[in-house]
Amino acid sequence: MSLTGMWLGNFHEVRNSLASRCRTNLHRFHTVKASKEVARPRKCIPLPTTATVEERKQKSKKKQTCNNNLIIRETLGPYANISSGETSVHEPKPVQNIGVQQKVTENRAVDRPAVFIILDIETTGFSRTKDRIIEIAFQDLNGGKNSTFETLVRPDKLILNKKIHGISSQMVNRPGVPRFDELIPIILQYVRSRQIDGKPVVFVAHNGRRFDIPFIISEFQRCSTEIPSDWLFLDTLPLASKLVKPDGSKLESVSLNALQGHYKVPLVGPAHRAMQDVITLSSVFSRITFDLRLTFPDIMDKVFRASDLIKHEQ
Repeated sequence: MSLTGMWLGNFHEVRNSLASRCRTNLHRFHTVKASKEVARPRKCIPLPTTATVEERKQKSKKKQTCNNNLIIRETLGPYANISSGETSVHEPKPVQNIGVQQKVTENRAVDRPAVFIILDIETTGFSRTKDRIIEIAFQDLNGGKNSTFETLVRPDKLILNKKIHGISSQMVNRPGVPRFDELIPIILQYVRSRQIDGKPVVFVAHNGRRFDIPFIISEFQRCSTEIPSDWLFLDTLPLASKLVKPDGSKLESVSLNALQGHYKVPLVGPAHRAMQDVITLSSVFSRITFDLRLTFPDIMDKVFRASDLIKHEQ
């Protein structure tokens, strides 16, 4: 069965839900457990064919209300924004009390060979030995409640590349923002909550083999913690390099920004922030799999383990 055939609708559903949230300021979550209440769509009762013009207007308004409610039914949960004390829409607040949902049991997830989670990080620089992760975000492509996770990370060092991602030293180096060793148990708990028994997790990152995954490996090693053996990784950069334009020519660039322009993916939130790049890659990944006609076996043939990178460096 085609990979895109199973995913494409869900990709757009999650992307549209996230885009709607950013536009309506719903990224201002506090660090408390998510409410159990879920917005329910109002029932639209069709009017008789003899309805007056005014009644038709009211009917139209009711339908619009139902559509809006349906868009925001699947809440992002407490992971949607784990951010700092500022009120800015795009500044995550620090992790405090996180309510992790029950294990995913949707039928739509059972038929897949793995749980696919889009991943992105922001760092203080490019050196895995000297620099640190300062922001991390995930999105489970199964969607649903609590499918996203985002937080700043305290590096305990000055940030000299603020112009790239907009994250300042003051945003992260203060009480309430977790260090990576404090974050590891929360990440493990989040991933376990998304897993399906007996199936691995595939983390998808653009340029992940050279950047995101080695940084995460280094952070785990500094904390004397092993990455779980059922964590697999997929780099979308080699896949993107196989794309061609309608005229058959290669793309001039396969950076995430270039792919966003190529596929005309709308920008949600500030560029070069972890959650924004995750949202973009979610949409780009679905289009790549469609254009290359990739199946699940095709994808699983291209995954690698953290141990593969560690052995390569030794």
